Amino acid sequence: MLSRERFAAVLAMGCMLGSGCEPTNQGYAPEQPIKYSHAVHAGALEIPCQYCHYGAERGRHAGIPPAQICMNCHVKAVPEHPEVQKVKLAVETAQPIAWVRVHRLPDHAYFDHRAHVAAKVECQRCHGPVESTGRVTQWAPLTMGWCLDCHRQGAPAQAEGHAAVPAAQANRLTDCVICHH
Repeated sequence: MLSRERFAAVLAMGCMLGSGCEPTNQGYAPEQPIKYSHAVHAGALEIPCQYCHYGAERGRHAGIPPAQICMNCHVKAVPEHPEVQKVKLAVETAQPIAWVRVHRLPDHAYFDHRAHVAAKVECQRCHGPVESTGRVTQWAPLTMGWCLDCHRQGAPAQAEGHAAVPAAQANRLTDCVICHH
């Protein structure tokens, strides 16, 4: 295990060499193989994020839902829609949908959705107003500074009208090993 000083030096050198500390892909919104609208599903229909992204509560990654999750509803709801037909074909042929990844952190950063779900951080805090968007976009910069600002503020506590995170806990949440190990 690296000492804190050595870790800081390695991280700083990596930043100087351009390995992950440059500006992020904020605003990145690639075209996807299926035109899926969060505005319809999470917005108009009010389907909870964790119905489809059940991995967020149970694991490090929220993950892209398997096509069968879509078919739980679409076997009856607008089954003839051309985009639903693409999903149905993927299920019938056991072929995964080639979604294009939108959110990516550098390899030296560790992020676990479970901890954030348990802390009651709303998905929109990092993913933006997904319930009103068509195409998924990297809404936040996902930089170390952006994450640290949230950890320092104690966002979930403040959002619920409670006092900010106590200093001792804020210090723990901003310790390097929380995200870099």
